Amino acid sequence: MSSKWIVAGVQMNCVLADKPANLAVMTRKLGEAADRGAKLVVFPECALTGYGFDSRSQAATVAEPVPGPAVETMGRECARRGMWAVFGLLESAGDRLFNACALVGPNGFVASYRKIHLPCLGADRFIDPGDRPFAVHDLGGLKLGMNICFDGSYPESARILTLLGADLVVLPTNWASGARKMAELVSAARAWENHIYYLAVNRVGDESGFHYIGLSSAADYLGNILHFAREDAEELFIIEIDPTAAAQKRVVHCHGSYEIDRVNWRRPDLYGLLVAGEPFKGHFNHSR
Repeated sequence: MSSKWIVAGVQMNCVLADKPANLAVMTRKLGEAADRGAKLVVFPECALTGYGFDSRSQAATVAEPVPGPAVETMGRECARRGMWAVFGLLESAGDRLFNACALVGPNGFVASYRKIHLPCLGADRFIDPGDRPFAVHDLGGLKLGMNICFDGSYPESARILTLLGADLVVLPTNWASGARKMAELVSAARAWENHIYYLAVNRVGDESGFHYIGLSSAADYLGNILHFAREDAEELFIIEIDPTAAAQKRVVHCHGSYEIDRVNWRRPDLYGLLVAGEPFKGHFNHSR
C-alpha cells in the first residue's frame, strides 16, 4: 500500500459574520476535493467566521465552541467521505475568545489549535493568545501539525512541531496585501529548514478595508515549491506528499562526503537565549 497522501488546499473568499454561507462553501469544496482523491482538505484562517472584526464583542457574536456546530457539520461530511479537514474559525471558551482551527476526521472531532502569535490586525487585536502547547496528530500514516497565519513568522513554531514528529505542517492564513513577502517565502523556508512538507492556505477577497491576495503555497521536504495558487482568485488545488520521505531527515548528497541533517544536528545547548523570555531592545553590546 502506498504511503503517499493526496492533500487539498481551498483558497476561497468568505463573507464576514455569515457562517451559514461560509459553511456551505466549505462543505461543497470538501466534496470536490474528495472527488479528486484528497484525504485531507485545508481551509483558510477564520474561513467559517471571517476575520475583519472591529471589536471583541463583534467577534464574539460569531464565535462558537470547539467542538461545536460547525465541527459537527464538517465531521459528518468527513465521515461520509472517509477524510479529514482543517478549517479556521473564532472559538469561544467561556469568557475567552481564540483564533483557532479545528481538525475533524471520519470519526468526528480530532483536535484544535489556538493561534499563539497575534499581530495587530483584524480580530487578533481583541482576542486571547493561544494557551496550549504545540501538538502533532497522527491521521493514520500522516503526522500533522497546525499553525495559523502569523505563527508562520516564527521558525520555532514549525521546528517544535517537527521535533514532535510532524510530516506536514499546515498554516491556515489570512494574508492581506502587506503580507506578500510572507506568501512568497514561508512555505519553502519552513519546509526546507525542517525537512517536512508545508502547506499555507490563504483566502481571497476584500473585507473591512483589507484586500486578501491568495497565493497559497505548498512545499516539499527539500524546499521545492509544489504549488503556488493564483493571486486574487478562488482555487482548489491538490498536492501529493510522502510522509516516509519527510521522516528521513538526513540528506545525502555524497555518502560520507556531503551529508546534511538540519534537525538532528542542532545545538540546543547554545540556544538558551531563544527561551530566556527577555524582550529584544536593540543590538546587543558584546563589549566589556
